[in-house]
Amino acid sequence: MQNVDINYLAVVAAALSMFVIGGLWYSPILFGNAWAKENGFTPEFVQSGNKAKIFGGSLLLSLIIAFNLAGFISGFEEWTWGLIGGFLSGFGWVAMSIGILYLFERRSAKLFFINAGYFVFSFLVMGLILGLWK
Repeated sequence: MQNVDINYLAVVAAALSMFVIGGLWYSPILFGNAWAKENGFTPEFVQSGNKAKIFGGSLLLSLIIAFNLAGFISGFEEWTWGLIGGFLSGFGWVAMSIGILYLFERRSAKLFFINAGYFVFSFLVMGLILGLWK
């Protein structure tokens, strides 16, 4: 069995990258308007809710994801494995899992590409951070 060596500062940086990417990805600058429209969300709905719960929960979940990804790619010295492992987990596990849900929920392909694209890109960046910062 290989040793699991995790850099906790890299985990925090990777989690923060996912959080920041999400803020940009779902903003009006990128895909926020299309995401809201595909979900049938009004501007009032998007701006409502308990912000501390939503953003705090998202940050906590991002930390768990980054820690899990760090364990997955641990033991490899090449930064390229971080990049590849991040992409493969984001695309092969997360995006395809979302795809299965969307097929049964009969959600739009556009919404799938917005949401799955966020995770693929986020996991790729997190894997790169974790792979470079050993």
